Amino acid sequence: MRIILLGASGMVGQGVLIECLRDRRVERVLSLGRTASGRQDAKLEELVHTDLYDLSAVEDRLRGYDACFYCLGVSSVGMAEAEYARITYDMTLAVAGALARLDPGMTFIYVSGANTDSSEQGRSMWARVKGRTENALLRLPFKAVYLFRPGGIQPLHGVRPKVGWIRAIYAATAPLLSLAVRYLPGAMTTSERVGRAMINATVRGGPSRVFESRDINDEARAD
Repeated sequence: MRIILLGASGMVGQGVLIECLRDRRVERVLSLGRTASGRQDAKLEELVHTDLYDLSAVEDRLRGYDACFYCLGVSSVGMAEAEYARITYDMTLAVAGALARLDPGMTFIYVSGANTDSSEQGRSMWARVKGRTENALLRLPFKAVYLFRPGGIQPLHGVRPKVGWIRAIYAATAPLLSLAVRYLPGAMTTSERVGRAMINATVRGGPSRVFESRDINDEARAD
């Protein structure tokens, strides 16, 4: 497989990138983003492009891929809905729309979040915007679209959150996270399992369009 990955410098994207580079089924990974991932590997190609709302200048480098793993996202804390929607909805659909036009035979996997609001009518701003984004992605003419809605994620294999205070929280709670992954599979997963589940869903086809934490854990073990 040849995979386009967005968000490779974030916690989820780091984990997904590691699994793609480890998996023999993955031939090539193109990391597309406004900054480089900082990782070196023979399988990895970096494409730094500052305007993800307009990919016209780099479209020729986006052809011939089997899947896009979209792990790019921001926290809604302190953001107005319009600002959050511009990043979460507008940017995602700009990228996805361009890829669907270039290669509708591609699989598109979007990292959303637990409790996303598919009705787009709930009280939670972030959940409404995520739900609207999911619904719009499902209308695009891809071969398949899968929506990953993890709850808590335990970072493994050196994956680190970008924000310092979040790193400190993860370091302090590491033993509890391991227990939660073991005993609360419906609420917790790991960065490794998210990556493996994406690869497996692309290769085999997913059992449904939406993957909650338990589904991610099950799909990660499917190979």
